[in-house]
Amino acid sequence: MVNRSDQRTGLLYGFAAYGLWGILPLYWHLLESTSPGEVLAHRMVWSLPTALVLLAVLRRWAWIRPLLRQPKRLALVVAAAAAISVNWGLFIWSVSAGMVLESSLGYFINPLVSIAFGVLLLRERLRPGQWVAVGIGAAAVAVLSIAYGQVPWLSIGLALCFATYGLVKKRILLDGVDSFSAETAVQFVPALGFLVYLSATGQGSFVSGGTGHALLLAVSGVVTAVPLIFFGSAAVRLPLTTVGLLQYLAPGLMFVLGLLAFHEEMPPERWAGFVLVWVALCVLTWDALRTRRRGREQLRKAAAKAAEAAEAEAGADSGAGADSEAGAGTGASAAASSPKP
Repeated sequence: MVNRSDQRTGLLYGFAAYGLWGILPLYWHLLESTSPGEVLAHRMVWSLPTALVLLAVLRRWAWIRPLLRQPKRLALVVAAAAAISVNWGLFIWSVSAGMVLESSLGYFINPLVSIAFGVLLLRERLRPGQWVAVGIGAAAVAVLSIAYGQVPWLSIGLALCFATYGLVKKRILLDGVDSFSAETAVQFVPALGFLVYLSATGQGSFVSGGTGHALLLAVSGVVTAVPLIFFGSAAVRLPLTTVGLLQYLAPGLMFVLGLLAFHEEMPPERWAGFVLVWVALCVLTWDALRTRRRGREQLRKAAAKAAEAAEAEAGADSGAGADSEAGAGTGASAAASSPKP
């Protein structure tokens, strides 16, 4: 069981992670002159030195050997690295393409995708409230498909990637810094190879873009590491329901940025789709909170019944002991008064 202190720490980590992710489009917008593929590769390459510095400062090396001896966990690390790489690439591309609102939609529908994963992969049964939320979410996707003139593949792709990442990360059971380091180690070699190729063919911008541009690319490791580490630290300390509620913060901030900072269009039909998604999330949140409250009440009642049963059993044992002592005293008196041979 996670204690309350760990839960408070997890909440702080969660708010920090999703808050930073929510304003991340502002940073990637500064690099819009660079191709999304190059930005993604730099993000991967510079993340590993950042992770190594953190490991050296914290002296967190003991987890590496046990991980290397567990092929199944290594495979999960590779899967997590692949999922988050695709997520990063889609998100960076969406900022450069002026599709921040559609990106925010992807993270809004992520909880609904997580529910679908639970049904399809974990054989979970949905509660009525969850069915209603999924139905409204499906209607929202249909409305948005009409609004965009096609299925919002970017939003669905982002949701699928991040839901997969969260599911795999939960099974790896590594803390934030350790998990981030393992994932960036997997990403480093292919990303470095791609940057070498760009440099050799004269397509890279790290040197030609100037000092400020190079610094922005280099800082991408820190920009990536901090919220991801916070997320990993929150995920191991909080229930999935709490993490699911916190994740609304990031797309909410992205939505505001897309609307007010990047001035993206929001025609009425797109507003209708977003409103339907928000209604679905409200239903989902209400259902989760109600279920959690009922679970707590049931646990409280069960604990009270157990305490009453224990008290009743203790009282019965005490009464039986008193009767036994009384019987023994009566027998002794009778033996004392009986004539001796």
